[in-house]
Amino acid sequence: MHVDHRKLGRELDLFDSNPLIGAGLPFWLPAGAAARHAVESYLHELERRNGYQHVYSPALGKRELFEKSGHWRNFAEDMFAPMGEEELMLRPSQCPHHALIYKSRGRSYRDLPLRIAELGPMYRAERSGVLGGLARVRAIQLNDAHIFCAPEQAADEVAEVLRLMRQVHAALGIEPSSYQLSLRGEGKKYGGNEAGWASAEALLREALQVQNVQFVEARGEAAFYGPKIDVQVADSAGREWTLATIQVDYHQPEAFDLKYAGSSGEQERPVMIHRSLAGSMERLFAHLIEVHEGAFPLWYSPVQLAVLPVSEEQGDAANALVRAAVAAGLRAEARHDGSIGGRIRAAAEQKIPYAGIIGRREAPDGLVALRHRDGRQVPAMPVAAAIRRLSEEARP
Repeated sequence: MHVDHRKLGRELDLFDSNPLIGAGLPFWLPAGAAARHAVESYLHELERRNGYQHVYSPALGKRELFEKSGHWRNFAEDMFAPMGEEELMLRPSQCPHHALIYKSRGRSYRDLPLRIAELGPMYRAERSGVLGGLARVRAIQLNDAHIFCAPEQAADEVAEVLRLMRQVHAALGIEPSSYQLSLRGEGKKYGGNEAGWASAEALLREALQVQNVQFVEARGEAAFYGPKIDVQVADSAGREWTLATIQVDYHQPEAFDLKYAGSSGEQERPVMIHRSLAGSMERLFAHLIEVHEGAFPLWYSPVQLAVLPVSEEQGDAANALVRAAVAAGLRAEARHDGSIGGRIRAAAEQKIPYAGIIGRREAPDGLVALRHRDGRQVPAMPVAAAIRRLSEEARP
């Protein structure tokens, strides 16, 4: 069955759009924003624990910046036009900014690998005919990072990124459809030199082979600055999309004259590894909505617990449970209007993982009966135990 994330996303109040804002510029409603924030927080913490340092950088840069990086020469048709006397441009990627963050301080071999991460905005001038829902947009929030390392460290860094990717995809409930080694093709413009491209391709190919990852080669799909591993996912209609990526770049370190002091004191050139574990939040959620049919895992469900008092008499107990659950870090809300059967059905239709039912038998003893959205029921238990159970289950 084909599940369209555009239809389901609107039914579940996850996101919407308005022609006054513009095509390819969806906005996230509270439910979608809550799910997205949970995923962003997970990614941020996972990166932090694995040696990444997070930064913020502006979404604008001078045209001169993108001329230096090679984007203006190779990517201009996908960029919005320069603005004002300074010819400021909306960035189509974050790598030029991160290259300058690297360059803002002197670097030594002891500082490497330096892993700089940012979940930041970028913009692509996509043609209106290809825009759709969250899958193809003009304003993108990318789970991005750039690793600056010595050439001899690059293979280990790529292997570690592949490991983190698998961990993230398992937590999100994603199964890649294929891994693609994206290489240069005929008739396209590329930056860098032949030796850098050969080295980068060999490094990525070996990383895939060492980890026994089956892959296909795709000529002409490389970035203009280097080859890449593209992790593909299939939507419910069978179309493949690139979700996550690893790119090895010798071009931009040269273009920005990036250096570090080697162990002998000589100035050496780092390798720049571009990577995204989960891609843009927009394309990621287009896929997650479809693959889970809106029924997200508990840890990033917009509402994790709907508390349903059977009658008005249990209203205070229901509100107290919501307060305790929220204080414990859960996303919970009470629902008082309508019949109890209707509210149970509505919670399941809205894909809320658990309904917490409090009736005449539960309220006096401080109990709650949990009911899963698939109909499974859990015997009544103390409120504190229910909160503890859900908190443990809500860990990614």
